[in-house]
Amino acid sequence: MKQLKQVLAFLICISFLSAASSSQAADSALRDVFEDAFYGAGIGALVGGAILAFTKKPADHLEYIGYGAATGVLAGTAYGLAKSSRALAEIDNGRVRIAVPTIIPNLIEAPASRQTKVMWTASLLRGTFD
Repeated sequence: MKQLKQVLAFLICISFLSAASSSQAADSALRDVFEDAFYGAGIGALVGGAILAFTKKPADHLEYIGYGAATGVLAGTAYGLAKSSRALAEIDNGRVRIAVPTIIPNLIEAPASRQTKVMWTASLLRGTFD
């Protein structure tokens, strides 16, 4: 009976996650933040599980997986929020929104010296015109 409840709870969680990831939202920023948090949780849980290999008694430290997942959710959410704001100031339908700009690295190759340099760019102003 207990195993049936666990399987049922697992299937319900999977159905909620698949419904949330496949829903069509008008604004994709929230969906992107959710996906980044979800992937962060998975990666954090994997890192927490990998840290168990370096402990003397791994069965006594299973909470590392939970700590890793929680840290991954926070890091993934922060990354998703930083990624969703593209410019320092956005003008949309007459409203100004101030946010942290996304910093994007670009690789530039100099043909004469055959060196690759990194150029960092950030959008300062973005607007939509109707």
